[in-house]
Amino acid sequence: MRQHIFTAILALVFGFVGAGLWSLSGLGQTRTRDYLLANPGILNEMVEALKDEQSGERLAAVGDELYDPFPGAVRGNPQGSRTLVSFTDHACGYCRQSEPDVRRLIAEDPELRVVVREWPIFEGSEAAARMALAAAEQGRYDAFYQALFELGQPTTATIARAAEAAGLDLERARRVADSGEVAAELARNEQLARSLEFVGTPAWVAGDRILQGAVGYDALAEAVKQVDGA
Repeated sequence: MRQHIFTAILALVFGFVGAGLWSLSGLGQTRTRDYLLANPGILNEMVEALKDEQSGERLAAVGDELYDPFPGAVRGNPQGSRTLVSFTDHACGYCRQSEPDVRRLIAEDPELRVVVREWPIFEGSEAAARMALAAAEQGRYDAFYQALFELGQPTTATIARAAEAAGLDLERARRVADSGEVAAELARNEQLARSLEFVGTPAWVAGDRILQGAVGYDALAEAVKQVDGA
């Protein structure tokens, strides 16, 4: 994807900047190249502008469904005026690495609503995703979410221990985890992730910004700050 973006940027640069320089000062492609080498920040700015435009188009295509969570699968303030959407997998090390950043954002911003979309793409993580949604149905999503990440990789044992730590009604949770509603939610999240062209977890949406990977607290905070209501 990065190669495609770079190629598109070069085409734009030589198509518009090069043409403009030629018409204004008689300079050709060689001088345009020299200009770009002396001002490399232009390329970075154009790359970011193109990425933002493409992100906006993909977000418009998926619509408001992205922000409509599975009942209870929300962290922070469920009625908050700023929304961060998080696609996560409990077997993902980068998701675990990002967890302190998300907790910090929630602690610092009482208006932050974090919609979590369970996207189990790693082997063995679907059982954890199903139990997480079962915890959401009982209003214990955040407790289960944090407990499982603290216990490490999801296994039958760690999922059971996280469910116990979250105070779940286990019989009820197992029924919900195996339900058609949970299966439909996982399928929905898969489709949303593919439509947004995510390549892995974690992946984030804040307003019209898309971020992928363990981008760190500063990048997430800056993206959230741009959301309407900030």
